[in-house]
Amino acid sequence: MDSKRDYAKVMPDAAMEDDCRQLVRLAVREDLERSVDWTTVALVDLQRRGSCQVVPRHTGVCAGLVTVPWILDEMDADLQAECLAADGEALQAGSPILRLSGNARDLLTCERLILNVLCKLSGIATLTQRYVREIQDCGARLYDTRKTTPGWRRLEKYAVGCGGGHNHRTGLFDGFLIKDNHLALAGAAEDTPLSPRAAAETARQWAGGRAELSDAPKIVEIEVDSLEQFADVLPARPDIVLLDNFSPEQLRQAVKLRDEQAADVELEASGNVTIDTIREIAQTGVDRISSGALTHQAVWLDLGLDWHDASDTAS
Repeated sequence: MDSKRDYAKVMPDAAMEDDCRQLVRLAVREDLERSVDWTTVALVDLQRRGSCQVVPRHTGVCAGLVTVPWILDEMDADLQAECLAADGEALQAGSPILRLSGNARDLLTCERLILNVLCKLSGIATLTQRYVREIQDCGARLYDTRKTTPGWRRLEKYAVGCGGGHNHRTGLFDGFLIKDNHLALAGAAEDTPLSPRAAAETARQWAGGRAELSDAPKIVEIEVDSLEQFADVLPARPDIVLLDNFSPEQLRQAVKLRDEQAADVELEASGNVTIDTIREIAQTGVDRISSGALTHQAVWLDLGLDWHDASDTAS
């Protein structure tokens, strides 16, 4: 179930395309270094044509096919792509998901980059789906974090969505998320740190629609690391309270207090979220669970390239 406090879902758009194209340019520089693919140039005739298919070696969830046209265009490749699956679909071992055909030199030069992107993003989608399945009957929603590979954030968050997860804020511009470091450094003097409640109230003023702050984000979230902090901040009614490293029993106590005093505040559990602990966390009654593991612990899905007969040449 979605929430009115959800951040925008990351979807294929101009910003994601721009991120992808920048990554492609970097990858091309890494591979070719202003030169050429010497092995391919030496062995493969310029007019040679070929085709290949990308095939999963294991089951998983597809993510990243949306990037293939951007990659081919950015590399100026004389290739045609035919998607045989869709992002978000379940993948079966041995069932092709993508067919590429065209200039054989371009196929050989582009293959590793395309595989890298698809393997990485499909791995994230596959792991996310495993987590989602653990809590699908508990009522809690699973969110990613900003613990992403630099430059890959939109793509990795898109992959989380392909796996059935939800997107937390895309960046610092996207919402107020007050953490312990903000509390320690806020205030007028070093010896007078801001209280969680005062910080939440200040952020609410900024998010409240003052004319000079019309572009400020509207969602206010604050992190607490104890039940005492939680009780202090609850009267300020932030949109979301992030319960950092709470035990299951502490989470249940927080849910009970929230239900009694501020039922409209959403609770997000974070910290020590693994495939083995997530169900117990979800059963405490929290609304949201966030985990950086979705992106920084995902193992690439094993995708291979199967070549077809490339004996035909251009006339």
